[in-house]
Amino acid sequence: MDTSLERRRFLKTSSALGAAAAFGPLLIACGGHSELSDAEMREMTAAEAVAAIRDGGMSAEAYALALIAQAERRQDLHAFITLNKTGALDAARRIDAAHSAGSSLPPLAGLAIVVKDNINMKDLPTTAGTPALRNAVPMTTAPSLQKLIDAGAIVLGKTNMHELAFGITSTNLSPFAGPVRNPYDTTRIPGGSSGGTAVAIAARMVACGLGTDTGGSTRVPAALTGTAGLRPSVGNGGAERRYTDTNAVVPISHTRDTVGPMGRTVADVALLDSVITGTPIAAAIPLRGLRLGTPATFWNGLDNSLSVVMDAVRTKLVNAGVVLVDVDIVGLTALNDQVSFPVALHEPNADMPAYLAASGIAGVTLADIAAQIASPDVKGAYGAVLADVFGAQYAAAVGVYRPALQALYASYFADNALDAILFPTTILPAATIDAVNGSGTVSINGGPPVDTFGTFIRNTDPGSNAGIPGLSIPAGLTAAGLPVGIGDRSAAGTLARACAVTAPQTAPALRTRTGPRFGDVVEASDSLLTVAASAISGVSAGASCGAGSSPLMTRV
Repeated sequence: MDTSLERRRFLKTSSALGAAAAFGPLLIACGGHSELSDAEMREMTAAEAVAAIRDGGMSAEAYALALIAQAERRQDLHAFITLNKTGALDAARRIDAAHSAGSSLPPLAGLAIVVKDNINMKDLPTTAGTPALRNAVPMTTAPSLQKLIDAGAIVLGKTNMHELAFGITSTNLSPFAGPVRNPYDTTRIPGGSSGGTAVAIAARMVACGLGTDTGGSTRVPAALTGTAGLRPSVGNGGAERRYTDTNAVVPISHTRDTVGPMGRTVADVALLDSVITGTPIAAAIPLRGLRLGTPATFWNGLDNSLSVVMDAVRTKLVNAGVVLVDVDIVGLTALNDQVSFPVALHEPNADMPAYLAASGIAGVTLADIAAQIASPDVKGAYGAVLADVFGAQYAAAVGVYRPALQALYASYFADNALDAILFPTTILPAATIDAVNGSGTVSINGGPPVDTFGTFIRNTDPGSNAGIPGLSIPAGLTAAGLPVGIGDRSAAGTLARACAVTAPQTAPALRTRTGPRFGDVVEASDSLLTVAASAISGVSAGASCGAGSSPLMTRV
């Protein structure tokens, strides 16, 4: 038997979550960790990697080395600000030593992850991609990240991002960062602000990692790089927050900000979420009979090439028994506009000083940060922050309009008996990089120039402001070979059923083709029977499922 062929077949067809039971024995039978190539290790999902290390299929050090080599090979993508090579290898060797000694391993032992560089990690700089924080080393690690580290995850490095997370292109003009490039077309943006994490995942530097999301920053880059990104529930704060990382992430808005897991598959995202929250991973449930709202507000004005992919998604869902409810959310956009900028451009005035103090970052002020901003688009936004342009509107934004926005969503779900809202994560594929401004204008279908930022967050921003969760998964590729994402949004609450909506028996086999520089790429719509998964318990843009179901793993 050709054992190499059998291993490849296993890696391409096994369920990400089912791998924990099956992967180890198979690899041991095939001769141990020396049998796996670097390419095979790079293709593993998170659960596959954890199972292989735990069961002796590969060493944590070999896995880390394979991923570090890929990160170094693709430095042209500018995915990293800090590559934690020495720290990652030391941690991997400690895990291998514990395994050799017969010690019990924690649940994520050896899993390499990346972390967006606005999330605190003790002993490494947290730069937020901005010059004033270039050498800022926080005293503590963000709780969500600490839970992953305590579970055995290894931080491969801190990833690049849109400067200070104030944008969706990840075209960072700070001299130590550089513009993050989309691996499908390096002249184009990967989305942002968590672009570095998305690119590291898409380009096979890791299987998963952490980003943050204020108005779409885990979901927009997931959509544009063919990966999965989750925005957990935020609600009204306190117990309604799924993740709590107070003053441990370089902030924009305490009302809107959240850490969010990202991964190559929804199963990868679900695994990280389960460890962070200490809750079980949801089991899959059937699509048939689910009711998904498809409001015109989110479906109008789409790029033509993206629309072709989305039409195919809708057809597949209907054929799988999903009921699409074409009822609009009247007044959503106008109401959202009363919340979005008044919150995001006022709260940094208090939130940034609080973060700096709590993190032990001395000698840096809000004014210092603003003065040294390198990206013109971010400098403009921070000018509005310092001038407190929206200060007079803030009280009404949080006290009147945000509750009204939440009530509008709640009534829309209740009045139409919906499980979720389904929509394209973005309304166009990745735009070309604007190396002068960082973020400028785009044109849709040859129309007049429109603001890049507002255009790309059009569909993700309202749910963010309402505090409800969201997930983006790959919808497929446009005719030009660019990934686009599908999203859904649910009423609120927990993520317990976020990846549970798809029954494996309803999914067709994926058709794949070789990508431009790496891996397998899911062709348009073939993975989208997974799409309903996220919204049902509190996920927003781009649901997928596939928890435990092999046909539903989408690999970029």
